[in-house]
Amino acid sequence: MKVYTPDREWPPEYREVLEELGKITDPVTGGDVLDSGVIAGLEVGERVLKVWLKFESNAEHNIIGESAIAYSKIIGDIMERFALVKFDNVYVYDLGNHLVGVFENKKGYKAGDLSGERV
Repeated sequence: MKVYTPDREWPPEYREVLEELGKITDPVTGGDVLDSGVIAGLEVGERVLKVWLKFESNAEHNIIGESAIAYSKIIGDIMERFALVKFDNVYVYDLGNHLVGVFENKKGYKAGDLSGERV
């Protein structure tokens, strides 16, 4: 994992991911997830993206309320923006390295295979 800092020199494949992450809104602050400090780190491979978020997933945190809903929205937005569109496999972790979101393209689907039409 590469720890996210805005002033770091990033390879091109990371810059592309960071540009897309910058389009995801943090529902708590209203800013993007990079500026709000939600992203802790990332790892970009040819077919795999791993993102670490700055929160811990445990029962006490989830009972508190809005934070859990906000992180759930962010995880969903990451999946929507990257899963199948740019990467075959997307994993989102919390700071405890617990998997909190996963998409694995085990059947080899492509983005063009998706259709809004019901058959």
